[in-house]
Amino acid sequence: MSDPQPAPGLNPDNWVDEYGDYLFRYAVSRLRDDNAAEEVVQETFLAGIRFQHRYTGDGTERAWLLGILKRKLIDHIRRRARYDRDGVSDGSHDPSEKLFDQKGNWKNGAFMSATPDGQVASREIWEVVKDCLKRLPQGQADVFVLSVMEEMTSEEICQELQITPSNLWVRLHRARLALAQCVGARWFHDQKVASHAE
Repeated sequence: MSDPQPAPGLNPDNWVDEYGDYLFRYAVSRLRDDNAAEEVVQETFLAGIRFQHRYTGDGTERAWLLGILKRKLIDHIRRRARYDRDGVSDGSHDPSEKLFDQKGNWKNGAFMSATPDGQVASREIWEVVKDCLKRLPQGQADVFVLSVMEEMTSEEICQELQITPSNLWVRLHRARLALAQCVGARWFHDQKVASHAE
């Protein structure tokens, strides 16, 4: 029995031009490494070509490719985690309480209440968060991306990265602490610079 034909409209010849930049930006925002992002996007396109017969046409071509990319990101982070088993961060108090709830999710309005006027564009906030993610040790950034940005459960992350729940907790705690310090410092510094420029 032969493989079914791809759904009408599936055109792998145009993927790089149509979706390459979008997928690359998505991958860079998660991996913090241009070379790694380029690699997983290439792997995504290759997997898409290899398994194009599985495209059902239920969603958009871009969404289907993004689904493949997300799996490739997880695979990449898991491989990378084998080489980087621990990250280090130092901090004596925990400013993350202001930004995260007890389950480790962003608190609603955390950034709004942290700003003088209470009105902040979420895109600006995420730009600061992404920049701060680049400063974290790889292992901490990886678990944060999988937990917060990819919304994977703790069990899924532990399974994917082959780490214990306690190791995951330590990495997430350190990541949150470092991000809280970095985002707070960067955000208030940027606001101070902006107010002096006015």
